[in-house]
Amino acid sequence: MSATPGYAAEAGQALPVLEVDRRLEQETHVEPARSSKGRWQKFVSWIWDADFYEKSDAERALVFKLDCFMLASLTIGWWIKNLDQSNLSNAYISGMKEDLNINGNQYTYMLSIYAAVVAAMQVPSNFIVMKIRPRYLLAASEILWGIFTFAQAGAHSYQAMYGFRFCVALFESMYYPVAFFLLGSWYTKPELGKRISLWFIAGPAGSAFSGYMQAGIYKGLNGTAGLAGWRWLYTLPLGFLTFFLLPDFPENTQTWWLTQEQKELARERMTRSGAAKVTSKINWKVVRDTMKNWKFWTLVPWYTFYSLEAVTGRQFGIYLKAFKYSVSDRNNLPATSSVITIVSLIIFSYISDRTVKYGRGWFIGLVLFWAILPNAVLAFWTNSNSLRVAAFLANGTTYVTPIFFAWIADICSTGYMDPSQRAFITGATTCLWYTTDAWLPTIIFKQTDGPRFKKGFITSWIAGIIAFLLVPLIHILQQRDGRRAAIKAEEESREVASARSYEDVDNKE
Repeated sequence: MSATPGYAAEAGQALPVLEVDRRLEQETHVEPARSSKGRWQKFVSWIWDADFYEKSDAERALVFKLDCFMLASLTIGWWIKNLDQSNLSNAYISGMKEDLNINGNQYTYMLSIYAAVVAAMQVPSNFIVMKIRPRYLLAASEILWGIFTFAQAGAHSYQAMYGFRFCVALFESMYYPVAFFLLGSWYTKPELGKRISLWFIAGPAGSAFSGYMQAGIYKGLNGTAGLAGWRWLYTLPLGFLTFFLLPDFPENTQTWWLTQEQKELARERMTRSGAAKVTSKINWKVVRDTMKNWKFWTLVPWYTFYSLEAVTGRQFGIYLKAFKYSVSDRNNLPATSSVITIVSLIIFSYISDRTVKYGRGWFIGLVLFWAILPNAVLAFWTNSNSLRVAAFLANGTTYVTPIFFAWIADICSTGYMDPSQRAFITGATTCLWYTTDAWLPTIIFKQTDGPRFKKGFITSWIAGIIAFLLVPLIHILQQRDGRRAAIKAEEESREVASARSYEDVDNKE
């Protein structure tokens, strides 16, 4: 009898792989893997992975390799993506507007084309990567978006920029959902939140670095080779590095930096954590059923409500300029907010991973409860300028995106769910937000309404409250599914044990 994904066949019944492995170990008397346990291991467990002390030496070596190769590769790629993406706005204010004679809403249309293409590609990207190896897909995407990003330096009209922005968006759009999908396929629950955060913060770091780079390039290269300074802003990413370092999925990895034993261990780790095997088969029935499931109708809209709560930080620079802050303060204060975001994300993900056995929902809810306060300050526009500035800065402590996507991976692994479900929900979640972000901010955050942005700040405050109220509902439903999965696994184990008893009796007779 063939085994279904995530299950092994035994005595005519589907039994969780973890249970099979445990019984096989008992029957064959396999000695447990060697695990060094000393002060260093305790220290690492305290500052990093909570289960590091209990891991075998082989598993520690595997995770270390994943961090050095896969995580580093994805982080560099994400940093480059955000660097190149930010270069458009920096180029626009550094001479591109005048050189290409951009007028009216032509620049806005460039942004809208990009947003629309990215939104449309979020769901297909995760299904494409189930058919094409991640290292092929992401490496090709990285190289191609680099070519078209670099080609923007040769644009001589805004119409050419429309075409380049379409192509850049098409290839960049895959990185976000595929990276989440890939990280969730290799790291276990106590490891995942921190790794997603380390990958994610490369985004704001790339955006911040773009500004510093723009200033240096414009000053040093403006006029070089007869080119305006903004045309030197575009760079080719390190796509070939991605090709050699990404390991694909545990089920089909052929990477050179993992031994055969480590590849087998990686598969066993993910089975142990409850993750289903990723195959090239897309189960469209699961996708259809997912659209009727509570996961789709809560997780997908939740991220959009949460993101609307967090967008208030985008208006910080406009506020500072309107209230006559110095040019230095207009740059330094938003940069300070980015630093606060990076530090808080690291702390939040650390706490989330260490308390993952209680679920990630409680901590996400705690952060969103706090987020109501700074958003209320802006929504009701307190008379204190200092308090409003503090509210903008505090907005940097309300980001939980990496923890949320780790939560999605946790929820979609409950009961050995088909990977098609995780692929679809992850893509649909980002798709809805990108679609919303393409038009709603242009209505509620009109530049003519600044710096008060009454409609925008009130919308963000209400969206934050809705996101906060949805968290306990999602947590309760996740716990319910976990209990049902545990009961089902126990029933299957009893059925297998009963079948074995009958076989033993028959054999004795």
